Amino acid sequence: MTQPLTAGTTEALARTPRIALVGVHGFGERHLENLARLGAKGSLELVAVADPLPPAEGTLGAEGTLGPEVKVFASLDELLASGIAPDVVIVSTPIQTHAPLALAALTAGANVYLEKPPVASMAQYEEVMAAAARAGRLVQVGFQSLGSEALPAIEALVASGEIGDVRGISATGLWLRSKAYFTRSRWAGKRSLNGTDVVDGVATNALAHAVATGLRLAGARTVADVESVDTDLYRANDTESDDTSVVRVKTTAGSTGGTVLTCALTLCAPVQSAPSVTVYGTLGQLTFFYTEDRLEISSAEGTRTETFGRTDLLENLLAARTEEDLLSPLSGSGAYVSVLEAIRTAKAPQQILPEFITWEGEGDAAHPVVHGIEALIRRAALGQATFAELGAPWTGSNGPALNGPAFSVDGVPVAALQDGSQVRPTSSPRPYLHPVRTLAGTVVTDHVPEDHVWHLGAGVALQDVDGINFWGGRTYTRDAGAYLWREDHGRIITESAEYGDGHRREQLSWLGPDGTPLLGEQREWRWAGVGNSAWKLTLDFRLESATGRPVLLGSPGSNGRPQGGYGGFFWRLPKVGDATIWTPDARGEDAVHGSVAPWLAWSGTFDAGTSAPGHVTGDPGLGHPATLVFLASPQAPDPWFVRHSGYPGVGLSLAWDTPVTTGPGRPVHRTVTVIVADGFLATQDIEQLISTLGEPA
Repeated sequence: MTQPLTAGTTEALARTPRIALVGVHGFGERHLENLARLGAKGSLELVAVADPLPPAEGTLGAEGTLGPEVKVFASLDELLASGIAPDVVIVSTPIQTHAPLALAALTAGANVYLEKPPVASMAQYEEVMAAAARAGRLVQVGFQSLGSEALPAIEALVASGEIGDVRGISATGLWLRSKAYFTRSRWAGKRSLNGTDVVDGVATNALAHAVATGLRLAGARTVADVESVDTDLYRANDTESDDTSVVRVKTTAGSTGGTVLTCALTLCAPVQSAPSVTVYGTLGQLTFFYTEDRLEISSAEGTRTETFGRTDLLENLLAARTEEDLLSPLSGSGAYVSVLEAIRTAKAPQQILPEFITWEGEGDAAHPVVHGIEALIRRAALGQATFAELGAPWTGSNGPALNGPAFSVDGVPVAALQDGSQVRPTSSPRPYLHPVRTLAGTVVTDHVPEDHVWHLGAGVALQDVDGINFWGGRTYTRDAGAYLWREDHGRIITESAEYGDGHRREQLSWLGPDGTPLLGEQREWRWAGVGNSAWKLTLDFRLESATGRPVLLGSPGSNGRPQGGYGGFFWRLPKVGDATIWTPDARGEDAVHGSVAPWLAWSGTFDAGTSAPGHVTGDPGLGHPATLVFLASPQAPDPWFVRHSGYPGVGLSLAWDTPVTTGPGRPVHRTVTVIVADGFLATQDIEQLISTLGEPA
């Protein structure tokens, strides 16, 4: 909405603008420095300040004073009642006071510079917006990063197509704050104070600029531009507010339309680094370090860095004639307030247990470090996932948030079924198992790993089903001879399931991007114990055309990529130390990859965690020995697909170098069994286990 200036304001522009500052401590000191700078240029006149803790005489501003002509009051009400009529009131006070002070300033006829966050609730936002409209005044919000000249440059780069189509946006922040930060004032670290909303927190205050900048680049300004907000809030400090959180926003509008912005933020990092916002494209990416006005552009031509200037938001407000002239208008903060409102109304942040935190420093300078937070922030940003969905151990879920049944052997949970509904579209959402554990609790699967965020535990995935990608990530095409980001990702949904003791039968549909069924799948999971230290998992699946015609099942290998025949059954492992990979006739990644053998074994020390917090406490971090034995499908001699040097993964290739066809009444059928054992097994142990199962060795 364009807000015109009234005649009184227009007249004021003909003389030096008169400024009043409310709140001279904390960030108010930065405003004093800026006011001194602009006053020295003759751009404005600071006429008054208000603060319930008035500064001592002669102590205001840079070099000790701004002169005796600056009047000092204990409150904005006293300031306005004195007859001083400021043209602009700067509000740099505790969050819960922003709205009432802005309302008072607007009623008095002043324009307002409102520090972030502008308000503490959506109701306050609507009230201040209405007051500004009635008064015909302007409200600028202090998101200084929105004054960066990098923002229009980024928008131009996206529009030029240099990074291709936008796939998503992330905002990441790894900061650290000490105990003193949360004891600096009564409202710090509070969600409310004496029944009044405060909504302090990592996304609403400390790293609010990351959220606001990400929303601006996602084209989200108004409340209507936000379709949904997911919050995942935690705290390591003894506070009410969150200090380690993921906020995921899906937008409805803007040049990128329907973009997902994932904000992964913490105040509990081991070291502080420059926060950033990244725009991911199909041909490259843009990373904006907004505190430095520095932009990294990565594309097919390489990586280059550009640094930009910044327009001061107070100068921008003084020069503005209408709301459209403002770089950070209150009307453009509606999307941000939608995020704040979602955080305000979310359940209280969950406490991170002490065993997942290391305190560094002494006394008021001490600060918490959440274990593994740097990698989790990166994974959350790349995978558009929350900490709970990633299975961060301190979320209390001992794995990703369960949305399916758990598999147990003799009362011991050994696997959890995920329906994949929270997986981002470009990772080809699908059901999968994760975490899968040994009987002693060692986790032997991974999902949404930083290197390939579309790798999802243990399950079935194919990169080419009649040209549709059900694997996730980029697609390898014969024409390009390379991997390309394309809008070709399908999804697999569960139509029905029967669950019993030691087995689960499912009917699945493989749907194209437009929702058209391509395949129907009958899938069965079976699990049972094998002695005291091992259990077996069997996956049986049948893929059948749902189109009424033959459907080709392919892979990068069948599309021309040498040694790239992955697809079908796939098991993504976590980090494994001292890994040994072998079959009855070969040893090592290079020798085993592409071979046909009745079984493949993988042993090593797995250090992705254990099942119980008690195991984590005092864990020396040396890893836990385990062995996985994969038994080949009896239906076909599919080659083994093995990766270790780049990432740890094992699969049986359904279409190694030639596509497989399924037609109506002619399903493609495979059965894979995996023995999950604690400790290191030798070949003799493996063959004895297989013999016990009644399988051919």
